[in-house]
Amino acid sequence: MTNSIEDLAEADVTLIIGSNTSEAHPIISMQIINAVKKGTMKLIVIDPRNIQMSDYADITLNQRPGTDVAVLNGMMNWIIKKGLYDKEFIKERTEGFTELKKLVSKYTPAYVEEVSGIPAADLKMAAELFANAGSASILYSMGITQHTTGTDNVKSVANLSMLTGNLGKPGAGVNPLRGQNNVQGACDMGALPDVYTAYQKVADDGVRAKMEKAWGVELPKKPGKKATEMVNSVGKKNGIKALYVLGENPLISDADLKHARHQFESLDFLVVQDIFLTETAEIADVVLPGLTYAEKDGTFTNTERRVQRVRKAVNGPRGARDDWKTIEDIANAMGAGWKYKKVSDIADEICQVTPSYAGITLERLEECGLQWPCPNVKHPGTPILHVGKFTRGLGSFEPVEFKEAAETASKEYPLILTTGRLLQQYHTGSMTRRCEPLEALAPEALAEFNPADAKEYGIEDGDTVELKTRRGKVEVTAHVTPKSSRGVVFLPFHFAEAAANELTNSKLDPTSKIPEFKVSAVSVKKAAVKE
Repeated sequence: MTNSIEDLAEADVTLIIGSNTSEAHPIISMQIINAVKKGTMKLIVIDPRNIQMSDYADITLNQRPGTDVAVLNGMMNWIIKKGLYDKEFIKERTEGFTELKKLVSKYTPAYVEEVSGIPAADLKMAAELFANAGSASILYSMGITQHTTGTDNVKSVANLSMLTGNLGKPGAGVNPLRGQNNVQGACDMGALPDVYTAYQKVADDGVRAKMEKAWGVELPKKPGKKATEMVNSVGKKNGIKALYVLGENPLISDADLKHARHQFESLDFLVVQDIFLTETAEIADVVLPGLTYAEKDGTFTNTERRVQRVRKAVNGPRGARDDWKTIEDIANAMGAGWKYKKVSDIADEICQVTPSYAGITLERLEECGLQWPCPNVKHPGTPILHVGKFTRGLGSFEPVEFKEAAETASKEYPLILTTGRLLQQYHTGSMTRRCEPLEALAPEALAEFNPADAKEYGIEDGDTVELKTRRGKVEVTAHVTPKSSRGVVFLPFHFAEAAANELTNSKLDPTSKIPEFKVSAVSVKKAAVKE
């Protein structure tokens, strides 16, 4: 996030796109809802479904799944046409505006209505509301990143924010909401194949030399594979032969599970380190028990870039060890020679090799969390990014054309399936489905159908239906609700017995290599009655 969680309530207008905020980020959603109720904030929701946040929205735009770039370009088209863009901000702090203006010129509200299904009048109102705000914030999540055009979607969000001068000030910003508690921290620490800590590029000779000196090893010049590339390389010449999976359950969370299952079963060796015996752990050659957040010391970095101290509160089960100790022992058995004795040894090294964390010591975190960048121990942390100038100097507009999703509706597969989360369950259900009260609240997957679609296909609420895509099929209970737009089926992905990812498309965004979880062409029919 460019801004802070507490800062979100300061926005005059908030635009939520690709985020079911009240169910995936309920604490953050309360900031927005409370501000709307107080009358200090206007809310725009762009989503294929009428999510709970739509109940509080001044404008809801239900786009056809996969058309986000067209919608955002359409908003920018109208803002430029009406002269509502921030001319001073663009002149002083950006470059590439002429190219953006030229590209979005064809994305008229009328054209965007044809592409996305959003009425032109509604798009104009949303654009004017956003552009006329003193401060406007954008919240997004995996609803715009899990596409073959996910990178383009994020660039378009940034374009809109810069166009209206909504970066580097309170109540504004581009604010991605992270899906798990330490996703931000894992990325900050270099758990990506092309960067070291703090996003220092593997391919940068200077950075690599610094890391080689700090670690006393020779490091490869070439970036590694991203997670989806790793799985897809199994069985190929010079492909991955062994995987070490920590705290992840890809045999529920990966797209196109039939393919993923085949790839994992084709490995020569699979190690899974987790707190429960997940579906992935069940097929592992070796399972290593880990500890939960309450059973270990360290830090988490949350969605607002805040590094927070985690302290051991209870002992873990017998045989479970700190994750870092397990990793160190494996590394040392392979000749690494690591000599960490305690968590503070690791924290000290983070400060030494990570410029944005240089001032974030465990001692300072005893008092309160700190937001990076925090370059030295006297620095207070950075609640808002890009104040005064961008890291690269001038902010760069990155105009992008709309491209269709890898699959669109067809005669054989006439509906569009999109997937997501429920408030009562979490990720692959490895924790929440073991919690009886939560399981009682949401015990099964329900496929949501718009009433008009349900009538067309002869489906009633509670029917068992078969959903089928080009990759697989599942049987699931139907739930008829106006929450889903016409032509859109929603299925949560938490449930192994009706796994949404048996159906989803594994086509990847060419840059991020994220699969297109959010758009799959699907057919539906009533399931055969079992004797």
